[in-house]
Amino acid sequence: MAATDAPDIVRLGVDDAIAGLALSTEAHWNQTDEDWRIFLRDGIVFGIRDGMQLVATAALLPYSGNNAWISMVLVSGTHRRRGFATHLVDACLETARKNGLTSWLDATPDGAAVYGPLGFTPTLQLRRLKLTQPAPAETPPSTSATIEALRARDLRATGFDRTALLEAFAERSGSRIVGVNGAIALVRDGRTARHIGPLFADNAAEALALVHAITRSETRPLLLDAVASQAAFLEGLTASGWTIERPFQRMRFGPATTAGEEMPFAVAGPEFG
Repeated sequence: MAATDAPDIVRLGVDDAIAGLALSTEAHWNQTDEDWRIFLRDGIVFGIRDGMQLVATAALLPYSGNNAWISMVLVSGTHRRRGFATHLVDACLETARKNGLTSWLDATPDGAAVYGPLGFTPTLQLRRLKLTQPAPAETPPSTSATIEALRARDLRATGFDRTALLEAFAERSGSRIVGVNGAIALVRDGRTARHIGPLFADNAAEALALVHAITRSETRPLLLDAVASQAAFLEGLTASGWTIERPFQRMRFGPATTAGEEMPFAVAGPEFG
């Protein structure tokens, strides 16, 4: 495909999961084959091929309340600076418009500068944190936390009913829902690290106590996407060995909206990456 050719955008299917995983792995993202199958099964995933090779993707995952998430915007290193990502995001936006959906996405600082002029408005500022070497594993804390409790807290905080997505992750082998003193979080496998989130608590001390309980029963590296305005939570994490890898920005297409009833401490978008 010449650099001047207009890209041929195609709709991808479940059989493209392995090719999608190759792109996210190249980008050092944390998605698994199962993650890709959720997007390909439940969402609308667009792609661009060069011959038989999948070289770019973008996904639109519908949510409740006429909302949808744009994610998995990936371009192979050999095919960047050809406008592929812009074409694919435009395809997602047009599909959302035709279906009466409001689009959301998570953007890097460079991406936010691109998406702003397209009509996206910043909402939450987030920080990706990593704990490379958890303490030697202890017995996991006993908990009676349920998917129903997690779903209810998630709905209050996001305004989205993500029951199907949360259940899909919670039911996987290795996933667990952990609750300690009123705080609750989902922990699940990723390609290179375990991911904590979403996480809800009444205050920073309870949120930190839950994270510490989780880390004491884990052996793999851990990732967590914290809300930047939760300053005491972030400070507690970095003081206990977590490092901030990068910032990113949650954005909504159109004007900003009011926050949910409850502010999360750690979030998870549909990418759960």
